[in-house]
Amino acid sequence: MPKLETARGWREQAPPDFEFTLKAWQLITHPPSSPTYRKAGIEIPSARQEHYGFFRPTEEVHKAWEETKQFARTLGAKVIVFQCPASFEENRQNIGHIIKFFQLVGRTEFLFAWEPRGKWSEQTIKDLCHQLGLIHCVDPSVRMPLFGQPWYLRLHGEPHYRHQYSEEELIQLKSRLQDRESYVLFNNINMYHDALVFDRLLTGD
Repeated sequence: MPKLETARGWREQAPPDFEFTLKAWQLITHPPSSPTYRKAGIEIPSARQEHYGFFRPTEEVHKAWEETKQFARTLGAKVIVFQCPASFEENRQNIGHIIKFFQLVGRTEFLFAWEPRGKWSEQTIKDLCHQLGLIHCVDPSVRMPLFGQPWYLRLHGEPHYRHQYSEEELIQLKSRLQDRESYVLFNNINMYHDALVFDRLLTGD
């Protein structure tokens, strides 16, 4: 995680009405075998690797949550996104871990958005989101949200990150949102351009 001084700087530099959202630290959600660990320069000894990721009930995951929470509070963030890797699939162990994690965290000042990217049944997603008070975070080109308000959408640029959304695609997205309160995050190479076009469609400017 960046230092809290970095979060304070971002908060001070941003306009007062600017809202940050935060993706939870990967030590909570991703195992050390994920390439993002290497990109971040994080090396976990082989004997400790089973202590990280997949919401495991370990001291390491709990510490990673505490640091995520403090960073979110410093930013004044309302939403924390828990994006899971495709390898985090539906099975008894993973379900047990995610239930225990969010029960331990409890109800906080944050909204929690869960983005499952592995193989999960719609019913299990609905049941877990209902039980744990989670927002189902999705890429709307793959599926629509199954539970929670507001919507939290992460557009990854299907079929690949270099995809630039056409105005027609963004008009369709706008029609799906209707007047529903929603967070829309563009997470593709052309994210800045696409966000500006979508903002223009929303505001009519």
